[in-house]
Amino acid sequence: MAKILANDGIDPVGKSLLERAGHTVDTQNIPQDQLASRLNEYDAITVRSATKVRKDLIDATPNLKLIGRGGVGMDNIDVEYAKGKGLAVVNTPASSSLSVAELVFAHLFTGVRFLHDANRKMPIEGTDKFNDLKKAYTKGIELRGKTIGILGFGRIGREVAKIALGLGMEVLAYDLYDFNPEVELTFMGASKVKLHVKKASKEELLKNSDFISVHTPAVEKPELGAAEFALMKDGVFVVNASRGGVIDENALLTALESGKVAFAGLDVFENEPKPLEALLKHPKISLTPHIGASTGEAQERIGAELANLIIDFFRK
Repeated sequence: MAKILANDGIDPVGKSLLERAGHTVDTQNIPQDQLASRLNEYDAITVRSATKVRKDLIDATPNLKLIGRGGVGMDNIDVEYAKGKGLAVVNTPASSSLSVAELVFAHLFTGVRFLHDANRKMPIEGTDKFNDLKKAYTKGIELRGKTIGILGFGRIGREVAKIALGLGMEVLAYDLYDFNPEVELTFMGASKVKLHVKKASKEELLKNSDFISVHTPAVEKPELGAAEFALMKDGVFVVNASRGGVIDENALLTALESGKVAFAGLDVFENEPKPLEALLKHPKISLTPHIGASTGEAQERIGAELANLIIDFFRK
């Protein structure tokens, strides 16, 4: 039976599944700089976004047989190198999609009703300047009837589209690869409705969207930079709950200052865990610390799916 290091933790459901299958699970975190000397004690490691599994660590741990990523993106793992060394690499791409999509709309609702600003100012000014603040937030807008552009139409992008359609929004979708524009919405009572989103080129999406949500993998060149912001509508809202680096943060700050972008919602940053201070203090940005998948439901699904993948691997 395998000895597994869940270095970034694992949901109790996943841990229980692994232990019932006869495996040993260690959830005590080993700091990154100590992993090379200690990981050989284990047959497998599971990580989320914090722990990095790079070439040097893979070379230093020849006893390792499997790397598991709880979540979608695997940019913190040298996947092809690991596979070339004979290691199995698995992840859980579907388990957190809904939670990330809901966070996108948490940011959008925050922006259209100024909640990010009100929650900063009400504790300080709410007693003495209540009416002034009330007046300051009178220009809220509704999402219904507006157009949202979804850059990257994978699992999470599709979940964003479902919520948007349920709210009565028009959806423009772009992806590097061809995709099925049909999405299925499920309502209480198990009733289902199939609807279509509109396929668009990246340029069409940028020019015609009132809101833009980015759902692309890690890239060498940002998906949204100065040239892309220049194409957008004045007063656009932009949300990034995918990966730090897919938006040029300095270009975003410039666009916010000019008014081209009226609001940004950011869950991910280029320099995690030390984001750019100008972003953290900007009055037109709603902020969360990379918590897209951080719901009890998503973590339970991730833990169970990851455990079953590991169980299946060591059963062979």
